Amino acid sequence: MSLLSLRGVRKVYGENVVLDRFDLDVDAGECVVLIGASGSGKSTLLRCVNLLETVDDGVVELGGVDITDPRVDADKVRSGIGIVFQAYNLFPHLSVLDNITLAPIRVHGVRREVARARAIEMLERVGLADKAAAKPDELSGGQQQRAAIARAMVNSPQLMLLDEVTSALDPELVGEVLDLLRELKSEGMTMLVCTHEMAFARDVADRVCFLHHGRPLEVGPPAQVLDAPREARTREFLSRVTGTTGR
Repeated sequence: MSLLSLRGVRKVYGENVVLDRFDLDVDAGECVVLIGASGSGKSTLLRCVNLLETVDDGVVELGGVDITDPRVDADKVRSGIGIVFQAYNLFPHLSVLDNITLAPIRVHGVRREVARARAIEMLERVGLADKAAAKPDELSGGQQQRAAIARAMVNSPQLMLLDEVTSALDPELVGEVLDLLRELKSEGMTMLVCTHEMAFARDVADRVCFLHHGRPLEVGPPAQVLDAPREARTREFLSRVTGTTGR
């Protein structure tokens, strides 16, 4: 059974249909990379999975539970999902450690000492143990994004959602974040990733999903979608992004 299942998901803003009867399954331990032009629905899809947006129709299931049911405890669902945006969203007045422990203590009721121990463990995991007392503006962009990933991992999520996490970084800092995501994938983390980093998609993704007008137009292994796309729209997108159209 899939860890994450979307069936007929629809999201509309006014007259703008952002997600249109969207179907997708993600198995445990799988990395699915979402690609597509700006406005194709990638970020909205992640926000719907994390219940930051309410779907207008369809069902999202996580671990076999319908999390779009209005009776569901959204905070409990979110505690099992880690989400990282392109903007780091770290509180500038708090230390890195306090940024990571804030939600576990305030939202999930974790004891302070337990939250701090777990946060330090996560900082060690992302190579930032020596930055626990630092403020965000004392860190490079890559370090801030790694801190944001540590914050998303602190509750031991069963699913990670990553939305263009390298797009705000200087080119020389992109590699350190992508290397961390590769490590998470090798450890069995289930990930749904929006990215324009085609090399990352090729190396790490189990499947690539090309979105067009709010639908998964083409889904398959990276070698098929990126190198031999079947859909003309996919070829056009890849031509703009990489200068190639596949074989």
